[in-house]
Amino acid sequence: MLGDVPLWTTVLQFLATGLVGGFCVLQWVWWRGALRSDGSGWALALSLAMAGLVLVAGVHGVATDPDLREALSFLHGQLVGVVALLCLPATRAFGGAGPRLRPWVTAAVAVLVLRAALWFFTSGPLDAPGIPTGRPAAVALLFVLLAIAVGYVVAALGTVRLRAMGWLLVAAAGTSLAMLTTGILVAGRPVGAMLASLWPLPLAVGLEWLATVRLRHTQVTARRRELMRDALSSVTNNAWFHRDADALLLQARDAAREVLGDPSIEGSLRPLQRDRYVADLFPADPDRLAPHERTFLIDLGLVVSTAAERYTLTDRLSRAAVTDTLTGLPNRRAVDTHLFEVLERAAVERTRVSVVYCDIDGFKDVNDREGHAAGDDLLRRTAGFLRTWVDDDTYVARLAGDEFAVVVSRAPSDDELDDLARRIRSGFGARVGTAAGPRLTCGVATWNPSDVVDPDALLRHADAAMLEAKRTASGHRVFDPALRARAEDARRLRTALERAVEEDRITAYFQPIVDTRTLEVVGLEALARWHEGDSFILPEHWLTLAEQSGLIVPIGRSMIRQARRALDRHHMPVAVNLSARELHEQDVLERIDAAWSGGPWEHLTIEITESTMLRTSSAVPVLSELRARGARIALDDFGTGFSSLARLARLPVDVLKIDRSFVREVRTPRGAGPVRAIVALAEHHGLDVVAEGVESAGDLQMLVELGVPQAQGNFVGRPAPGLPVRGARPQPRLPGAVAATGDPRRTATRLPERRPRLAPRALRVVPGPLDDTTPEHL
Repeated sequence: MLGDVPLWTTVLQFLATGLVGGFCVLQWVWWRGALRSDGSGWALALSLAMAGLVLVAGVHGVATDPDLREALSFLHGQLVGVVALLCLPATRAFGGAGPRLRPWVTAAVAVLVLRAALWFFTSGPLDAPGIPTGRPAAVALLFVLLAIAVGYVVAALGTVRLRAMGWLLVAAAGTSLAMLTTGILVAGRPVGAMLASLWPLPLAVGLEWLATVRLRHTQVTARRRELMRDALSSVTNNAWFHRDADALLLQARDAAREVLGDPSIEGSLRPLQRDRYVADLFPADPDRLAPHERTFLIDLGLVVSTAAERYTLTDRLSRAAVTDTLTGLPNRRAVDTHLFEVLERAAVERTRVSVVYCDIDGFKDVNDREGHAAGDDLLRRTAGFLRTWVDDDTYVARLAGDEFAVVVSRAPSDDELDDLARRIRSGFGARVGTAAGPRLTCGVATWNPSDVVDPDALLRHADAAMLEAKRTASGHRVFDPALRARAEDARRLRTALERAVEEDRITAYFQPIVDTRTLEVVGLEALARWHEGDSFILPEHWLTLAEQSGLIVPIGRSMIRQARRALDRHHMPVAVNLSARELHEQDVLERIDAAWSGGPWEHLTIEITESTMLRTSSAVPVLSELRARGARIALDDFGTGFSSLARLARLPVDVLKIDRSFVREVRTPRGAGPVRAIVALAEHHGLDVVAEGVESAGDLQMLVELGVPQAQGNFVGRPAPGLPVRGARPQPRLPGAVAATGDPRRTATRLPERRPRLAPRALRVVPGPLDDTTPEHL
């Protein structure tokens, strides 16, 4: 195919080599780009093959050695076959469709290998007439290769729709093919050699033009994708600050129009079930969108729909946080916020604010008698009734349980407020309750501009007025100066109690537990006393407050610690009271164990009231564990908690303490009967018995006659920081001593004693006269 050409043709060939080589650089940039396609690699391979073709043709034009010229001719022909072979996958990559490549490529490779074999093994003259170089059969096989390439291209183009760029590339390939064919047909002439050596130029120019267009398109696409990422990030960030899904949708639509350059893009946001949303962004002609542009619009729609769902969920949670789910009224948190805002405004406007605190009397009876569904219905009907009182100056909320509040932002006079509470109560009885109940109890408290802005204090005062109305059964009550003074006293008492607990001024006094026949001290009970200055305050004045405030928990731990020290000091068993509040603590066992600090458990008695044992579900497991460790469990105030006899056998109890109300009347038939029954019950279950509140010698004598083995009270020993004073046996002689005279009628009956866990000391207590000191204990 190659022959002698003029010098200018050779120079042109070398220039074409440089041009095509420069195009290869552009193809390489396209191939190495971030958005390259499969066609970029095949375009680079074609350009390299065609640059080699043109270079070989130029070198052949200046070569003088026959063998070198022969080798260059062979190489040139093989490169022509390689170009034809590369056209097959390049066509498939550019067109995106076409016949299967494997049969066509296999045939082309076979022809190319056969041509190489024929070139070296065909006999005959090296220079046949009419053909300056090469073998005719080998040259003919090039036409077969070209036919295979042209056939595949035609088959592939028949399955795709070509655009302008595709037709340009087909025209360039056709021109190159025509030049190659003409060069082969007119071989031996200068024009034929020139055409045979320069035929790749049209195809190379077409490929480079395609590479330029594709590279430019790639750059534009990459830039647009960067803009898409920026726009998507901007919309996503703004989604966290917006609270309006429609405004966010407009922002997403404007961003899509700007990035894609399409002002026809519109957006829609449609609600679905269960607070779900779907957002769509779409142009007037969706078919013109590239896949990545379509993905960009879908991503923007997902951001908007997700944000809309989050806004809806946030609003629902916000409403749930300040709304009572059962009644739909504002809850306690909403009341606190509203009341603070109202008080702040009232402080500026110099107006009064009142709270009507309402509580349903008999609500628990409704739950117990008719079930919780009826109780819930009662709460909803109460909320519906109170809503009828709502206007611009009132605010109704459910605080907790069966408690409601009506906040009056511009409160009238106290007389009008009293009349308002009366009308609310009577209206509730007419519309919600019945003549037999339930009823509504109301307490009213008012904030004046001269008071400190304190919403909690206002609610507490209204609650205190409601509780006073319950106590007096008046139905409604206004928080007046008397109640204010009482509340202030309670506040001061709590402050003082907190300070006393912090300063460890709650000390243990020990009351002796004695043998009723010998008056020997067999144990001690630790009783809490609050020292304030030179005097002490009895528990009856602060025990309820300690229970309500939770201060009873540290006080109880302190009593156990002091009881532990008393055990080491006096070597006598010690009893400590445990409150219901302490039993509700999750770590009550760990706290008791730490306070007892490794002391012998068999010398500790835990006292718990009968009502607490029955009311607190966590009491039995805790007491069972303490009993398993060796401690004794005493049921205090026994006989007042209405416990069944069958249940008593299953409770972890070692001692029954007869309540002082029975001991006070023990010398009457009405009082002696329960004591006799308790003694018999204890004997049946193998329990010890202790009588509380012994205040006279007659009481003690009667207890001995009834068989009560142990007792405590002011008559046999008052609470003191240390042990009771030693002394002689009391006179007159008690039934235990009378038995020594030999009169069998005066011999006392007593229960079988358990072996004492700690030997009692040989102490005697001298019964003292009664005084007015109240023997209340913790």
